[in-house]
Amino acid sequence: MHDLDASGDSELRIGSLFSGYGGLDLAVEHVFNAKTVWFSELNEPVARVFSHHWPGAPNLGDITTIDWSRVEPVDILIGGFPCQDVSTVGKRAGLAPGTRSGLWAHMAVAIDALQPEWVVIENVRGLLSSPAIRPPSEGDDHDRRNPDDATPDGATLRGMEPDPWHLGDNAARHLRALGAVLGDLADLRLDARWIGLPASLVGAPHQRFRIFALARRTVPHPAGWRRTHRAAERLSTRCERDEGRSRCRTRSSTSRSTDRLAHRAGEPSRRRCGP
Repeated sequence: MHDLDASGDSELRIGSLFSGYGGLDLAVEHVFNAKTVWFSELNEPVARVFSHHWPGAPNLGDITTIDWSRVEPVDILIGGFPCQDVSTVGKRAGLAPGTRSGLWAHMAVAIDALQPEWVVIENVRGLLSSPAIRPPSEGDDHDRRNPDDATPDGATLRGMEPDPWHLGDNAARHLRALGAVLGDLADLRLDARWIGLPASLVGAPHQRFRIFALARRTVPHPAGWRRTHRAAERLSTRCERDEGRSRCRTRSSTSRSTDRLAHRAGEPSRRRCGP
């Protein structure tokens, strides 16, 4: 849908997940001078809107049934996974197996299979505070632990923990949804930066605060390096701390690139998941 800049870098390919009407696609296409080549949207009426604007992009359908080994590789994978379970106006079930927001796990599988150079994620403010629950790892048990207590029989424990297994097994703070997403990206060998943007920042008469994350492979994939190295050179990241809050901004050598991304990203989402 976006008219490519013929004078810019070679065309990059975008794969779109949880696509909606394509607002995030527009922003990423403009910033990266890229083209969306396929999308995944389960809601049929919404998918028809997307197909109207991107007639050449096939809809892969339900993300939970896609065989990624048969999908065309892309340079940029984008998605705003469902926000209902992390939204501040919902029941806050969190990022957990079996929840709609838990479909993030399927996006992580797609990242692992397709190995894109860039990943762009969008979601609501509640991603910062909603809990995340990890499924138990296969084979995660205590069979290999030392069956004996760490303290000899009859010794005075004094101020020590009475249970020998309370030595850091439980985190002092609960895992939050954004932390889980960033941790997964790190496990997938991606460096990530995130920022929170209100729609009012780009002139909208409302807040509609949204979280955006931009991730890049730490080691470029050989097959995609030639297509992306010039785009990567144009992009640099700068993080600054403002009143105790990290604010990360992505800038390009063209002075208006970030403004275009913020402007497009600030457009209202079809998923009404809170202010």
